[in-house]
Amino acid sequence: MSAPAPPSAGAFPSPPGGFAPAPPPSTRRNIELLLLAGAAVITTVSLFLVEASQEQTITWDIAKYGLAFLALFGVAHLAVRRFAPFADPLLLPIVAVLNGLGLVLIHRLDLADQQEAIYNALPVPSPDANQQILWTALGMVVFIVLLIVLRDYRTLARYGYTLGLVGLLALALPAALPSRFSEINGSKNWIKITGFSIQPAEFSKILLIIFFASVLVAKRDLFTAAGRHLLGMEFPRGRDLGPIVVVWIVCVGVLVFEKDLGTSLLIFSTVLVMLYIATERVGWLIIGGALLTLGFFFAYQTFSHVKVRTQVWLHPFDDYNNTGYQISQSLFGLATGGLAGTGLGGGRPNKVPFAKTDFIITTIGEELGLIGLTAVLVLFLVFIVRGLRTALAVRDSFGKLLAAGLAFTVAIQLFVVVGGVTKLIPLTGLTTPFMSYGGSSLLANYALLALLIKVSDAARAPAPARKAVPAAPIAEMTTELLRKPEAGRPEAGPAT
Repeated sequence: MSAPAPPSAGAFPSPPGGFAPAPPPSTRRNIELLLLAGAAVITTVSLFLVEASQEQTITWDIAKYGLAFLALFGVAHLAVRRFAPFADPLLLPIVAVLNGLGLVLIHRLDLADQQEAIYNALPVPSPDANQQILWTALGMVVFIVLLIVLRDYRTLARYGYTLGLVGLLALALPAALPSRFSEINGSKNWIKITGFSIQPAEFSKILLIIFFASVLVAKRDLFTAAGRHLLGMEFPRGRDLGPIVVVWIVCVGVLVFEKDLGTSLLIFSTVLVMLYIATERVGWLIIGGALLTLGFFFAYQTFSHVKVRTQVWLHPFDDYNNTGYQISQSLFGLATGGLAGTGLGGGRPNKVPFAKTDFIITTIGEELGLIGLTAVLVLFLVFIVRGLRTALAVRDSFGKLLAAGLAFTVAIQLFVVVGGVTKLIPLTGLTTPFMSYGGSSLLANYALLALLIKVSDAARAPAPARKAVPAAPIAEMTTELLRKPEAGRPEAGPAT
């Protein structure tokens, strides 16, 4: 009896009952839900500690803020589960912890303001934490609407120039308005209407990131053209410097006409980093750094407000009761917090001007200490790294630049804010993303989060299965007679 013939090459014997279906790809949404529950617990416990420390009693504010927080992020989780199922599971929980901690600190400062008003026999101010919850709800609306409407983020590239024009107009509008409609605390970067105010620069930065991402993809040859070599580095040609010079002029204009050092520094730095990512040329960073230094020197020599901020940065205690009061109180608050902090509700962060907005980092450092402040910065760092990881994983160039620009603008803004309140760099007036009190910042940052989640969803989604194309039957295939090549004769004859 002869042995059975071996299976043909490439054949694989089927197991009894056939193959089991492939398991569905993991979306990690349950992990996100678990982390969101942890964020809700952290927020509620922190509110409990603040209430117990400040009033020695428990009020309904804990239930009100805790339930509102839980409901808002529960709806956000359902939206991500439905419209971005493969998105990074860490992005939304990190934002939840930051937003919740910001709400706790704003509520803590509300209690301090109320106690001070009662002590001085003044009218008790309305709590800003209620407004922060309202702005968070509106931010969630923006977040969910973008997830639903923006089915494919790559469609934004088609409207890059339009969005860029809208961003520039929004950025320039406060400078064109009279001071009574645009100026707050010396900076003309607001639009004020009766009972309502908005900071358009917060939205302009996102629109301009979309614009620059689309331009860098469409005009990549312009920025990567061969240039001059110097000291082992390749620099762009002089005629290719037009775009970065235009951005520099726009940022100097923001600094001059709106007295907004933070926004000008944020936009220029973000564009510079995106240029480097698109071209991988260090020469762009050197040219950008030179333009940045030149612009600061020009502004310092020409405009008094820049000179004052620089002098306050260098010598904050020389005019302690006037221009140096903010940064001096910030340094005192950080020193009071020390390593472990005074505990939630145990410090006096309300002695720092603008503790709910520009100086909320000082509030964290005073009441949670260096340990708590480091933990918050690590959360921001993880958020930024996950954004850059999304940029590396996504398949298209526009998505890479968009995700990298969104992540880097958070990184640069955080550096500018922390550097300002710790006297590493001059104060700029920027707010801490997701934590500071204010509607414009929250709405813009939740729009940023929605875009980053959509890119992350596309980067982590499994590639669609390709359908196998069946081979043509043998009977329908043509044959061809090959002849030996000779001079003046074709190599192949007609099919037979």
